[in-house]
Amino acid sequence: MWILERMHGHQLLTRLSRMSLEHGHITAALLVGSVLVGVGTLLLLRWLSRRAAFVALGLSVVGSAIGAMFVWLSYRPLPAQLPASSFVWIALAMFGVVGAALVLVRRPGLARGLSVTAFAGMAAIVAVGQVNAQTGTYPTLGSLVGHWPVGSVEHVAFDSLPGAEPWVQRGLPTETHWQVPVRMPSNGVVTEAAIPGNISGFDARPATLYLPPAYLADPRAELPVLVLVAGEPGSPGDWLDSGRLATTVDAYASRHSGLAPVVVVPDALGDYDANPGCMDSALGNVATYLDQDVPNWIESNLQVNPDAAQWAIGGFSYGGTCAIEMAVNFPDRYPSFLDFSGQDEPSTGDHEDTVAAMFDGDEDAFDAVNARDLMAQNRYPQLSGVFVAGEDDDIYRPQQEIMFEAARAADMNVDYYTLPGGHSGDVWGTALELEMDWLGRTLALTP
Repeated sequence: MWILERMHGHQLLTRLSRMSLEHGHITAALLVGSVLVGVGTLLLLRWLSRRAAFVALGLSVVGSAIGAMFVWLSYRPLPAQLPASSFVWIALAMFGVVGAALVLVRRPGLARGLSVTAFAGMAAIVAVGQVNAQTGTYPTLGSLVGHWPVGSVEHVAFDSLPGAEPWVQRGLPTETHWQVPVRMPSNGVVTEAAIPGNISGFDARPATLYLPPAYLADPRAELPVLVLVAGEPGSPGDWLDSGRLATTVDAYASRHSGLAPVVVVPDALGDYDANPGCMDSALGNVATYLDQDVPNWIESNLQVNPDAAQWAIGGFSYGGTCAIEMAVNFPDRYPSFLDFSGQDEPSTGDHEDTVAAMFDGDEDAFDAVNARDLMAQNRYPQLSGVFVAGEDDDIYRPQQEIMFEAARAADMNVDYYTLPGGHSGDVWGTALELEMDWLGRTLALTP
């Protein structure tokens, strides 16, 4: 009996851990909580004098303004990481806490004290929930305690993966020649591995990898490669969390008999809040790292298609800027690219500061490797790619439009569209999902 109880308890905990904090029941609960907070605010105002209400309102506005300034200073040149509505919720929560404190001091009483304390707590919880629903920082209840959702994709140690197989199924399009072996897992795996900067000297953190079922099969398929770059500040694992990499590519593989690209997410930052730009410069030889060190490591440690025609590079934010930079500067290495919410040039703040930091103020050196300048001077009919931006991303969307027009003028085969949302994982996670079929055709996985 106790075993059954433990099983039921485990199932309950699993279901709770996977409960979404962005959709479904949580959305309804936040809506109800928001209404209750509104009613509670009106009651709180009845218990506060006019002067105390203005004090609480002033402190909440000043506090949220300081928070907005902190976010902006911390993450320049990124746009504000929180939408304006988030700061409204933060200000409301601060008003509730300050107002409740003033009521407790000026008009003590057990019933009133319990009421305002409950209101302040609810206001804080609703504010946190609303902000999280907009940013997607914690997608599930389990993620609050470190249990991130990866669907059915297992995390494994890189050393435990099968090595080179003596027999590999080849032929393009891969799906046409693929004979599904008996021994093939139903899902892919996620792992980590260090990719040293042997040539570039770039000091990178471990890369994140996704390997599809067809790679784990015996015999395996010779698969194409998708190199993805995360945003700044950030880390390669951000593609698993906000970018939904594993579940998206695994779902594509399930629709195509286990076939999907091998995905490698190298570190192109060097540190969480570093911003070296995707160039070889005084801030680090990131371009050489992605052009030589990463491909050399992939070809030496993974059994993939070595033909660059079956390789693509993509990324979001800083990673999107990096993707177009690498494609234009190294079209023979990365002839296909995905630029999600990228900039019109690498930036550490403003143009002058960027050129000064990277090339000691040498504009010609910057222009010689800057994708937008190169597209104005050359033609790249061999390149194909996609630009995507959030409809509410007023800072990066116009830059994406500039880059799309520049790419089209440079004879690239490109597309551009917007998705609901701002500068967030809702955009690039959805964009990756939408572009998987295009990637499959472009990388010759499917006809």
